[in-house]
Amino acid sequence: MSPNARQVREVVFVDGVRTPFGKAGEKGIYASTRADDLVVKCIRELMRRNPSLPAERIDDVAIAATTQTGDQGLTIGRTAALLAGLPRSVPGFAIDRMCAGAMTAVTTTASGIGFGAYDVVIAGGVEHMGHHPMGSGTDPNPRFMSERLVDPAALNMGNTAENLHDRFPKITKERTDRYAVNSQNKLAAAYDKGQIQPDLVPVASFKAEPKNAEGVSTGNSWNLNTVDEPPRPGTTMEDLAGLRTPFRPHGRVTAGNAAGLNDGATAAILASSEAAEELGLPVKMKLVSYGFAGVEPEVMGIGPVPATEKALKNAGLSIEDIGLFEINEAFAVQVLSFLDYFGIADDDPRVNRYGGAIAVGHPLASSGVRLMNQLARQFEEDHSVQYGITTMCIGLGMGATVIWENPHFDGSQSTDLSSAQDAATEASTHQQEATA
Repeated sequence: MSPNARQVREVVFVDGVRTPFGKAGEKGIYASTRADDLVVKCIRELMRRNPSLPAERIDDVAIAATTQTGDQGLTIGRTAALLAGLPRSVPGFAIDRMCAGAMTAVTTTASGIGFGAYDVVIAGGVEHMGHHPMGSGTDPNPRFMSERLVDPAALNMGNTAENLHDRFPKITKERTDRYAVNSQNKLAAAYDKGQIQPDLVPVASFKAEPKNAEGVSTGNSWNLNTVDEPPRPGTTMEDLAGLRTPFRPHGRVTAGNAAGLNDGATAAILASSEAAEELGLPVKMKLVSYGFAGVEPEVMGIGPVPATEKALKNAGLSIEDIGLFEINEAFAVQVLSFLDYFGIADDDPRVNRYGGAIAVGHPLASSGVRLMNQLARQFEEDHSVQYGITTMCIGLGMGATVIWENPHFDGSQSTDLSSAQDAATEASTHQQEATA
């Protein structure tokens, strides 16, 4: 075949899993668990769930981590593949785009599938923020400060969230707290309905028990973790009102309206539609387009807006075509700035139906595939939706968006979707206010 005759192939999302997310720190469920072991669990579970996929047919393994040292270093895509028992013929690599690491692992390998270099890949991410706190071991070039290339506030994500509040004063602390309460409630409801559990990989972890008053260890124990550790079901507005604002005196960003510091891993199988059909693999979503964009680092939370505009333009779609939104909730103000820009109500039922990172956690480089898992599950439930997006902000001033098509779409009208469209119409003035 002539190079000029090459056709772009359709890319499909076959399956995705994740570990339960834990709280970072010595009291967290994964305090004594290695980061690479978390992602190995995900890869093994993918292979177990998809027995028709021969391991030797996997063409590459892309695993993201923001801090690529220690148990997240040594080219973690390759080492995780070996540790998971994949054939030595299966290569792997590491990737980093901070919070969008797993999302970039997906888009990078998906591009290889579309080009014809791959048929089947595994892509995901891991972050053990207990072992590797954000920014640990980094050495920012002094030119960032001496030449004022970036405001020092941009190196602290909480400061950038406060900056978003300054830029959009109509996004009040009350709004962000209410959004956070709703996120907790939606996640709790999704757990009650069994919508989260199917994609969780149980992880056994070792816990050293604290010493007694005499300084003697009280023993050690093993625990089987089957649910997320961070959620706080039953959170109220009153609970959030009194939390301190660590990034600014009398500020608006708190631990209650932002994602926490977390540990966890994700992984997904992507394939060409031809390979999926050949191997009898399920098709949960079809890739439509994606976009990455840069913004001012000082307000990195606005990054999903231009990234979404780029992805929509690439797809020939408009925001009105999107029936479901999975937006990573690094900070509530960041989500609300996106919703305001596109004229979407704070409580629009198309947005984060299962709750988001404020409730479930955000282990940085792993979160992109969590968004995809949840969108795929919602596609399976709601055949009235044709298109959905996964989107997130990224540290140092970027955004990422991937648009997916629902293979189950049947053209029916969902009650939730109809309500969402009405709500979007009522909120249409928000975009003008946000950009005024």
